Amino acid sequence: MNEARSVKWEGTRRWYLAVLLVVAMIAALVTPMPSSADDSPLLQVIVEKTSGADGSVEQLVEMLGGTVLTDLPIINGFSAQLPAASVSSLRTNRSVSNVTLNDSIQLTNAGWGDASSLGAYNPNTFDGSMYRVAESIIKATDYWNTGYTGAGIDIALIDSGVVPVEGLLQPGKVVNGPDLSFESQADNLRYLDTFGHGTHMAGIIAGRDTGAAITKSNTSSFLGVAPGSRIVSLKVADAHGATDVSQILAAIDWVVQHRTDNGMNIRVLNLSFGTDSTQSYTLDPIAFAVEQAWNAGIVVVVASGNDGNSARLRNPAADPFVIAVGSSESAKSRAALSSVMDFSNCGTQQRHVDLVVPGQSIVSLRSPGSTADTDFPKARVGSRLFLGSGTSQSAAIVSGMAALILDERPGATPDQVKALLMGSTLNLKKASSLCQGAGVPTLDKVLGKSNPIAVQSFQPSTGTGSLESARGSSRIYDQGAPLVGEQDIFGMPWDGQTWAQASAAGFSWSGGSWNGSQWTGLSWSGLSWSGLSWSGLSWSGLSWSGLSWSSRLWSDATWSGLSWSGLSWSGLSWSGLSWSGNVWHGVSWDSARPGFL
Repeated sequence: MNEARSVKWEGTRRWYLAVLLVVAMIAALVTPMPSSADDSPLLQVIVEKTSGADGSVEQLVEMLGGTVLTDLPIINGFSAQLPAASVSSLRTNRSVSNVTLNDSIQLTNAGWGDASSLGAYNPNTFDGSMYRVAESIIKATDYWNTGYTGAGIDIALIDSGVVPVEGLLQPGKVVNGPDLSFESQADNLRYLDTFGHGTHMAGIIAGRDTGAAITKSNTSSFLGVAPGSRIVSLKVADAHGATDVSQILAAIDWVVQHRTDNGMNIRVLNLSFGTDSTQSYTLDPIAFAVEQAWNAGIVVVVASGNDGNSARLRNPAADPFVIAVGSSESAKSRAALSSVMDFSNCGTQQRHVDLVVPGQSIVSLRSPGSTADTDFPKARVGSRLFLGSGTSQSAAIVSGMAALILDERPGATPDQVKALLMGSTLNLKKASSLCQGAGVPTLDKVLGKSNPIAVQSFQPSTGTGSLESARGSSRIYDQGAPLVGEQDIFGMPWDGQTWAQASAAGFSWSGGSWNGSQWTGLSWSGLSWSGLSWSGLSWSGLSWSGLSWSSRLWSDATWSGLSWSGLSWSGLSWSGLSWSGNVWHGVSWDSARPGFL
């Protein structure tokens, strides 16, 4: 591999330019900006300052006709409203490392909630508390009291990372896999949830306050659905929720190929995201990847999407092998459940949701200072919890349920776990079979039940389809130029057939190389708070400290010699969509847009 193709991720924040835009913004972005700031449309932007920068950047925003909105200390920046014509002037300031459009977390239908009317939060009475969900709806507490807590079961969480907050501090509770996100080279951000989504999911799945008794009578401690299980966190999304399908594919491949490394036992994979892929699951590479996980004995749980009841399932929930989860209302008891949330994707007669569980105003763990936490302060419940709605939350609940079942019966296949969940449900009276699938699974009906004979016989995916089609309408932009085409985030050509063969054979990862590029710098953990040491293992086979990135060349030019502001990459035009070297493109991750659900 030549120097230009074997380059690694540069350890500064200057190239951290990934940002998500919804389809409605595309036309505005590719249209030439007005010459006058006074006539220019106002844009919501995220401004990231260089290390040591002072308040002069905020003053510059105001001088350019903008308004500073929210301080974002976790990324050393702030959000602002600014005339579009003034953005380029702000970008050229020496104290500014990056300016990106802030549209990835403008939520509709589902998202972070408003806890201001809750008063004194009482988990015993609030419908969306994890205690209420676990005890009154899904009956996870019946498993707990029988001794099944998810112990010995690892759940891979491909998301925005996890932060060490109370509820996830139990020794060995979280193991960090590789950080494949745009923030992986920032020492202060690596592995950590700067977006706020991953921590919320981890809490729902496996949260447990330090020393908390896992019993039905414990109403004072925070407990997730499978509080005895362990989270294996793979960070793929940054503070804006930005990631690409190629990062997700790499993460799924890693989970499959490392599922039993160093004492791990990954049996569940939670995917609380989805794209609006334009191709059949039988071709789609993400569908192929999740099927490889399924065939490897990993139960794959996927959020259906938050586009509304009339919408088809997001990808990869559209793959019939996996467990596609929609959202019901939350309630104090099973008898009070009757309907599906209006944001929940139902699917089609050919492929609809398999199950629904509560996804309305679910209370889980907060990631202080994250984008969600900063932009939605009213979602805070006390000092350590956060309120969120969506099929993301519902998928996390079912992932915890799968872990409990596998704790009881470790030899069960993914097909059997799916059959047990779908065969032990209650019906929602005000929801169609299309929108609720088999209904709401209840673990008291699963406990002690014999393993069914269950073998799914759907047509499998070949994975030979288009990477671009897998992205659907989701894109990231750098200064108006989208990253598109059959290329991964390093600009390497994508050959679906070659990748699918390597993935199926378990060779798509070779050391730190995936799809022909080295994804290095992500040593597994000397920095981890998980309690499990991965020191001495670096997934490139090379030590990060043994490589000096400042001396590495990028297409025969150093990073400092490359102009990003001029939309130039080694003489190739971004706007012309001709790419080489290290490039990024992505899908959105939030509770209502393509991506995090």
